[in-house]
Amino acid sequence: MATVAQLHRPVLLEEVLTALQVRQDGIYVDATFGRGGHSRAILERLGSEGRLLALDQDPEAQQAAEQRFSADPRFVFVRASFSQLAEIVTEQGWLGRVDGVLMDLGVSSPQLDCAERGFSFSQDGPLDMRMNPAVGESAAQWLATASEKDIVTVLKDLGEERFAKRIARHLLAARQEAPITRTAQLAALIAEAMPYRELHKHPATRSFQAIRLHVNQELPALDAALAGTPSLLAPGGRLAVISFHSLEDRRVKQFMRREARGQTLPRHLPIRGEAPGKQFRLLGKAIRPSEAEVAANPRSRSAVLRVAERLS
Repeated sequence: MATVAQLHRPVLLEEVLTALQVRQDGIYVDATFGRGGHSRAILERLGSEGRLLALDQDPEAQQAAEQRFSADPRFVFVRASFSQLAEIVTEQGWLGRVDGVLMDLGVSSPQLDCAERGFSFSQDGPLDMRMNPAVGESAAQWLATASEKDIVTVLKDLGEERFAKRIARHLLAARQEAPITRTAQLAALIAEAMPYRELHKHPATRSFQAIRLHVNQELPALDAALAGTPSLLAPGGRLAVISFHSLEDRRVKQFMRREARGQTLPRHLPIRGEAPGKQFRLLGKAIRPSEAEVAANPRSRSAVLRVAERLS
């Protein structure tokens, strides 16, 4: 029987490898290891002098890394959030030497498929949603104490949910009767609060996304990870980021454009050459999965890859 790691399909794999331009003697970072699909492909292209550092805060990802790559001297795994990326690269002595960084954002397929992790509304399980189950409060714990205002803010800002107030009020009323502790229970309550259903979209989709982003503080972690990349990349090094929804992609796009633009100065100043503070150049437009990939892996349909290169 195939293992979860063997069944897992890394998204935009060939496009990522092309973007990173993996050299045999290069130094690379997979900042979101998951189950190691992208890492495996990078290692296949590295020679004996190449190195790959992988990060993930999920204990199951650490287990997968140890099972698959612990015997490979070119590979180093650190269990940590990618928000600590620059710090961990510094500890490795690689600051300013990294040839490529990959970030594959969001929740992985194995996490979604495991009901016990509480990420999915399509199967019943404990309402957890934490990337690292040992850190912070679970979704159930947050919903047990969050105010109506807090729930509305999270659903609106992180889920772009137009019926956030109706959902929040319904959840507060429901928790007076019984704690909200299961994914199926939460999904049903959200569906009850919705005035109508969108075609081909579960009514809990946006709310589950919002609560997960909040519980894991994913957007602040992304901001921290992106901010550290200019200092750790070597000149010509590549940053490749895969996003799966507009909130993430917007942050990535704005960061790359800002670092590629540099400081905005008054037109009358006699500045020659590149604008001060310009650290990246953008490489092409956003890349999306082919029709063939989406047909083979429907979860890839919303993926967007953006690539930038570190300037000298």
